[in-house]
Amino acid sequence: MRATLGVVTGALALSALAVPAAQADEVHGDTKISNVVVNGGKPVVVGATGSKTFSVSFTVTDNSGVDWAQAILYHGANIDDADSGAVANSSDGRSSCAKVNATTATCKSSYTVEAGYELINKVAGSWKVWAIAAGNDADYVQKDNAKTFQVQRLSKLTVNAAPEPVKKGKTITVTGKLSRANWETGKYAGYASQPVKLQFRKKNASTYTTVKTIKTNSTGNLSTTVKASVDGYFRYSFAGTSTTPAANAAGDFVDVK
Repeated sequence: MRATLGVVTGALALSALAVPAAQADEVHGDTKISNVVVNGGKPVVVGATGSKTFSVSFTVTDNSGVDWAQAILYHGANIDDADSGAVANSSDGRSSCAKVNATTATCKSSYTVEAGYELINKVAGSWKVWAIAAGNDADYVQKDNAKTFQVQRLSKLTVNAAPEPVKKGKTITVTGKLSRANWETGKYAGYASQPVKLQFRKKNASTYTTVKTIKTNSTGNLSTTVKASVDGYFRYSFAGTSTTPAANAAGDFVDVK
């Protein structure tokens, strides 16, 4: 049940991962894996540089008690064809399992992914949790996809409304830029052709309302016009994609005379 998975991401050769063979789901006996939670249920978001450490937890049951468990994170159709991956930060790559009762344990481990190493642009999006667990009686279960989660390139969004102050009825030009982490250059680059909402909040109001939706240009820039009516804040709001998280620009106040 042991094999070696060599994960190669473009020109980046990751360290070989020693993992059990992973052709398909296998169940031998009554061992079960459930309640898999990655990063507290939130996407794993990483900036243009640096790394992110997060946890994965799951429940294992076996009528003889739980012996050991392991989870490996990967991007690809299956773990054998993965183009990136991460093993637990433990010395042996296994999860730490805490006994709940005679038949149940909660297993948990931490993982670290780094921009430019495990992460290059093409592996943003859906990742999977490959998991295996064994009981004290040698029963075991192996799951090729115990959980799917998102690994995303951090996004940034700016806004500027001008002129300010402005006379009522005059034209306000609202500009901004949507950018996201480029894990290969270590910088932020414009996110092209994305729908972004222009929103407005009246002075002393607590919520924004959408004025219109426009798209970013080829360099991620935004520009549109509106008529000045009352004092308030303009912002851009991006809903996010599978590879990039949502973002809201900080509101820019306009004083209408």
